[in-house]
Amino acid sequence: MRETVRQAARATAGLVMSAALAFGTILFITVLLITATLTLAVVGAGLLPETVLLVRRIAGAKRNLVAQWTGRAIPEAYQPIEGPLRQRLRTAIRGPGTLGDFRWMVFHYVYGFLGLLTAPLWLLGLPVDGVRQGLLGRSPLVLPLIGRLADLDAAWSTALLKPSPEALLAVRIEELTETRAGAIAAHGAELRRIERDLHDGTQARLVSLSMRIGIAKRAYERDPETALKLLEDAQSQAEEALTELRHVVRGIHPPILTDRGLAGAVRALAASSGLDVTVVVDGLEDGARSGFRAPAAVEAAAYFVVAESLTNAAKHSGSERAEVRLVRNRGGLSVRVADEGRGGAGGTSQALGSGGEAGGSGLLGMRRRVAALDGTLLMTSPVGGPTVIEVELPCVW
Repeated sequence: MRETVRQAARATAGLVMSAALAFGTILFITVLLITATLTLAVVGAGLLPETVLLVRRIAGAKRNLVAQWTGRAIPEAYQPIEGPLRQRLRTAIRGPGTLGDFRWMVFHYVYGFLGLLTAPLWLLGLPVDGVRQGLLGRSPLVLPLIGRLADLDAAWSTALLKPSPEALLAVRIEELTETRAGAIAAHGAELRRIERDLHDGTQARLVSLSMRIGIAKRAYERDPETALKLLEDAQSQAEEALTELRHVVRGIHPPILTDRGLAGAVRALAASSGLDVTVVVDGLEDGARSGFRAPAAVEAAAYFVVAESLTNAAKHSGSERAEVRLVRNRGGLSVRVADEGRGGAGGTSQALGSGGEAGGSGLLGMRRRVAALDGTLLMTSPVGGPTVIEVELPCVW
């Protein structure tokens, strides 16, 4: 009986909130009619986007109530209402989620008052069910009806608030547009880095190398020793140019990934990072030996995340230790990099590890690479540490 009363009380609370929300819709529908009238008169066109945003908040409140009762969240699929007034109006009117929210609001105006039935059910259920169970030894009969009403309210709300396929498609297109723009920006930044490295480093060395070889050729007959010294300098410059060229190429796709696989490449990074790095690998080494590996783009993104995180941890975190964890799971690849430094990363123009998303590097660069593969990146870095970067990269093994 105690559990029955507890569940009935919980259902009653949800239904009362739903009824209060339904009462609120009466006032809102009045505001809506006024807004529609003003919009037709052009005077209140600016009110329409704000009205739609308010509807979204009300629908969001109902989603939260349903999730609290059922334990299952109802997803949202809205296009952002932003930009100039004309664009905001277009999104507010044509957005696939707008019609669904208004349809829910109209129906909720009717079934939202189920909560008004809870008061008589409580008054009837407590004595009746108390007698049935306490004296007759039978199961409660009236109070469970409150839970069934809450189930009915949640089922109807779920059906009405669940995004339509068109809304889900529109949001997905918006996400892909953003990730594509991020990928293009990251690609452009990478091209500029390669051009800068080639122009300022490798090209300058090759020009100097060509000049030294030319001078050595002219000096060979009259001063062989000077010519030999110039050729030795030229050889040193050629080796330095090759080293810089390898560095540029590694930024495009590290050859160690091809040679050793992701696990081996990350261990090499850890060994050269200057930190005491623990590398934990779950499921990747067996996959590499058996020929199953993540796609090259996924391995490159994971490698970049680890390299950038360790570099910035060594420079800015003040930590001497870090941990890298690579886990192969059913949905793809999980990457986790944690250091024991001072934390406080995020929100400034500094590099990751002391706080930020500057330019095309650091956290912003990682987010763009991960988002381009439809992955997710989460960073937690409270003041005092630790800083933890967690990345999920979907792929098929």
